[in-house]
Amino acid sequence: MMLGFIPITFRFRGKQRKLEDIYYCFREHPDTGLHPTQISRHTGIGFAEVNARLEATPELFVKLPKRPNGITRYRLTSSTTVKSDEEVEEFLAAAARKESLLVYALGTMVICILLIVVILVGPAV
Repeated sequence: MMLGFIPITFRFRGKQRKLEDIYYCFREHPDTGLHPTQISRHTGIGFAEVNARLEATPELFVKLPKRPNGITRYRLTSSTTVKSDEEVEEFLAAAARKESLLVYALGTMVICILLIVVILVGPAV
């Protein structure tokens, strides 16, 4: 998603539930590399969205080397595997909160700029 004319994409904000579903899918299939199609079937999330989430969040998911048959599989990163479910949920919530704060900061900056313009142009009118 692009934020207007500013090229900002959100990796966690608004996608926390999907990331949790993908994470739990990997927890249900431990020590197994999963293809995005398999994850899509288990979670009910569309294939394109699953693939985009896997690619966009290397903090959670790692791409395994391709097999000779050309199939790409993913696994949880080592650091994510050793964390508890609550720790991963806290990480996702914190990451989404950081992205939300970025949106609020940008919005505040735009409002302040508009306010400055109004203050400078106001007396001339």
